[in-house]
Amino acid sequence: MVIDVHTHTPQYRGPVPPEREETYDKWRPDRPVRAMYGWDDHLAAMTPVDCAIVFPIAWSPGSNDGGVTGTPLALDSPVPIDPNEATAEFVRAYPEKLIGFMSIHPYDPKALTRIDDGVRRLGLRGIKLAANYQNFDPLEDRALAIYERAQSLSLPILFHQGTSPVRMAPIRLAHPLIMDQIAIRYPELRIIMAHMGHPWQLDTIAVIRKHPHVYADISGLFYRPFSFYECLLKCSEWGAMHKVLFASDFPISTPDENITALRNVNQIVDGTRLPKVPDDQIEAIIHRDSLALLGLA
Repeated sequence: MVIDVHTHTPQYRGPVPPEREETYDKWRPDRPVRAMYGWDDHLAAMTPVDCAIVFPIAWSPGSNDGGVTGTPLALDSPVPIDPNEATAEFVRAYPEKLIGFMSIHPYDPKALTRIDDGVRRLGLRGIKLAANYQNFDPLEDRALAIYERAQSLSLPILFHQGTSPVRMAPIRLAHPLIMDQIAIRYPELRIIMAHMGHPWQLDTIAVIRKHPHVYADISGLFYRPFSFYECLLKCSEWGAMHKVLFASDFPISTPDENITALRNVNQIVDGTRLPKVPDDQIEAIIHRDSLALLGLA
């Protein structure tokens, strides 16, 4: 089984209208990313996986923005719809393939009500937060209330972690050591630290090694090959590879790209005396039952 724990909700049910096509050249160093995409684009990219977690980003309180670049999720209509509704609609259409997470903004006065509605009415099973993009303090009371509610409802939270090319996204709000404080306070909360907290991968490794219910995903790493190799080797040396989950961050990359890169991670040290990441640990990441670990099986 292959589970992708990190993908983004499409903006369209059908094909993207030509006039709405966008690319963004800052998400990864090797090529621009097609930022607008439809259901079929997402599903085609997910061909190598058995199940994918999909979510929007609530960029601002109570708004209908939600796309990977903050674009409203119109789903073929000129009127934007609620991003959690859009996610639930996509998941309902493909329940055997998709699990939906909601995104909540802690500064939304209806945040806790939205969580309850997301679970009971929309059938969403986790939460996506990105303190830097959403520009909230991850340790202030309104954010803590989100974590408390998530823990009580057994909802895992995926946090964006680490840097970002978005100029107005404060990097300090997404430093991985913040997760240590959250996990101490909410020890039963299932947490996914996205992107191994890049470029602070070693700090992420220290956190996931310490806390039983805190994991990291490998999305956003392979297109910096030495950093990718180095963080996986360090994770292996620290005995934390069992806490690493497979992920793509689609549309920024695809599962196929990540699987190939994982299996070729040691090529960068071929012909040297540098140690290699064990092949069995690489395969274990690709085939890990992340749903069971997150309480979603």
